Amino acid sequence: MSDAQIVHVIDDDDALRDSVRLFLVNEGLNVRTYASATEFLAAIDDAPVGCVVTDIRMPGMSGMELLAHLSARSLALPVIVVTGHADVPLAVRAMKQGAVDLLEKPFRADDLIGAIRNALDSGKESQTNGANTQKAQARLATLSARETEVLDRLIRGQPNKIIAYEMGISPRTVEVHRANVMKKTQAASLSDLVRMFLNVERS
Repeated sequence: MSDAQIVHVIDDDDALRDSVRLFLVNEGLNVRTYASATEFLAAIDDAPVGCVVTDIRMPGMSGMELLAHLSARSLALPVIVVTGHADVPLAVRAMKQGAVDLLEKPFRADDLIGAIRNALDSGKESQTNGANTQKAQARLATLSARETEVLDRLIRGQPNKIIAYEMGISPRTVEVHRANVMKKTQAASLSDLVRMFLNVERS
């Protein structure tokens, strides 16, 4: 990865923003921080390099609105969205609109650095997208009808209790189906599962 690549961190929480910056600098990354999406858009040029880590919910311009602005300006920056548990449906929508990954708070440092390095290397991944999609299709094909329905509802952002109510099963049964989905698809996280599903959907 190029030394010119910059990790742009956007969060209105001063303490979190500073701690993330310190951690990433210690990992040898070039970092710039912004208190808002508006501040970020005002600061970058028309040919930025690197990736963006942004909270999905912020005062003023949200992470969703930021994605729209980046698209409108044709700025091809990989975006990682950070979300609270209650914001997962919103984060799934963000991935459908182009975000490359999502992290649920509280996230582990290793998960953050892994997501960033994947985003910075995302250009290289295009060569293997076809093979990855075929693997994903094969894994999704192993799901039972019930597991597929649970997966569809998860991707739509429905919480376990709503899934259970609408399917006429217990929340515990939903959890079992969800665990089976993660195991059969070999998804390492919710973001991995969403990305796998969307890649197959777009193929």
